[in-house]
Amino acid sequence: MEKTKATAASIDQYISEAPQEVQEKLKHLRAVIKSEVPDAEERMAYAMPTFSQEGNLVHFAYFKNHIGFFPAPSGIENFQEELAKYKTSKGTVQFPLDEEIPMDLVREIVRFRLKENLAKAAAKRKK
Repeated sequence: MEKTKATAASIDQYISEAPQEVQEKLKHLRAVIKSEVPDAEERMAYAMPTFSQEGNLVHFAYFKNHIGFFPAPSGIENFQEELAKYKTSKGTVQFPLDEEIPMDLVREIVRFRLKENLAKAAAKRKK
């Protein structure tokens, strides 16, 4: 599993090389993210599917027992209550493979991250 992650050249390849039982979850997660940030660039970064617009927005990756969702520390901090039932760390949340991913929450976090990145970019342009 780790070898695939390190060598996938595209998000399509990453998902296609994931275990069969994980592929649909990854495809759905990707589609939900893309629906919220249609202008974001999709690319591989840190060996993970990444969405970027005015900087990295979110990453995701599959692991043995969960799908990791990486919305940066601010994405975790601002949704602490909603994420309380999941294992989190400074910049990641773990969605167990045997549970549905809370897509409405993912949408909210992605929108938050986009607003945050756009505001930072606007502030830089004013300097």
